[in-house]
Amino acid sequence: MARLVAAMSGGVDSAVAAARAVEAGHDVTGVHLALSRNPRSYRSGARGCCSIEDAGDARRAADVLGIPFYVWDMSTEFADEVVDDFVAEYAAGRTPNPCLRCNEKIKFAAVLDRALALGFDGVVTGHYALLETGAGGDVELHRAQDAGKDQSYVLGVLTQEQLRHSHFPLGGSVKTDVRAEAARRDLQVATKPDSHDICFVADGDNAGWLAERLGPRPGTIVDEDGTVLREHDGAYAYTIGQRRGLRLGVPADDGKPRFVLDIEPVSGTVTVGPRERLLVDVLDADRPLWCGPAPDGPLECTVQLRAHGAEHRAVVEVDGGLVRVRLHDPAEGIAPGQAVVVYVGTRVVGSATITATSRVEVGVGDGR
Repeated sequence: MARLVAAMSGGVDSAVAAARAVEAGHDVTGVHLALSRNPRSYRSGARGCCSIEDAGDARRAADVLGIPFYVWDMSTEFADEVVDDFVAEYAAGRTPNPCLRCNEKIKFAAVLDRALALGFDGVVTGHYALLETGAGGDVELHRAQDAGKDQSYVLGVLTQEQLRHSHFPLGGSVKTDVRAEAARRDLQVATKPDSHDICFVADGDNAGWLAERLGPRPGTIVDEDGTVLREHDGAYAYTIGQRRGLRLGVPADDGKPRFVLDIEPVSGTVTVGPRERLLVDVLDADRPLWCGPAPDGPLECTVQLRAHGAEHRAVVEVDGGLVRVRLHDPAEGIAPGQAVVVYVGTRVVGSATITATSRVEVGVGDGR
């Protein structure tokens, strides 16, 4: 039996994960993370994981399970490590993933560190991923059985030490079964909708939220030849691969849609062009985080570039803190700031943050 902290977001997944840990005989304490200095500013109506409603739902689930329940104030850490990072990344022309950052810095760093300091043995969460013991004794992170709910991508930031203290009871389940189990256990969250979007952007308007914090930063939208198409109020409102919301007015010479190809944050220049110019097959990345040993030599593998994106066949090479990914087939709309997560089969090898992309076939590094 282990003493475990169950991170209870107020949703159905974390509630069932905690229930399974209790049923397995562990000594479980429920913890809800207070991530906002003003909870009313975060999503409400059962769409986030950080609202007042979510805290109440988590407490009621803990009462049904008969386990102690506490709220841990992580608002300062969350603001510093996740919210401020999100703003800074967009200001620098990059496209971050705040959920992945939250897992890295909050749920499996700050929370786990506090849990271990208090004498707990590990942390239970409702993430859909599998843990297996490898031949050498290392704990391996694998994709979940339910491919549609698999969250191994956002867990690709976890180190071996963190994996050894992690428990993911839902990895072998499908979501419909989890909801049915919650109903059988009389958990009120059984029919609660899943969380969506970014919890700290209350209305889901990322561009408007960023504008409030960064203010007007005028720039121009230009074609690849430098022709100015119109002005804008902030390059942070755009992402690589974006098509909608450009409001260019003047059609391209070929009449085809144009997409965001590049964002230059200093001048505020947003470059647009044809879809085919979004294709890249070389990714440079830094800040690697390995779930076990780092690759030794070129690694034939697959990589995932978005939380719910497809797998791409690739070769990964590591040089200290730098990672180069060569895709066998070009991918579209990949932006600096995104995470590249490396897999061998279903096993997660690790992750890194994309810094630049290029296309070998045309022989031009475009710096996106």
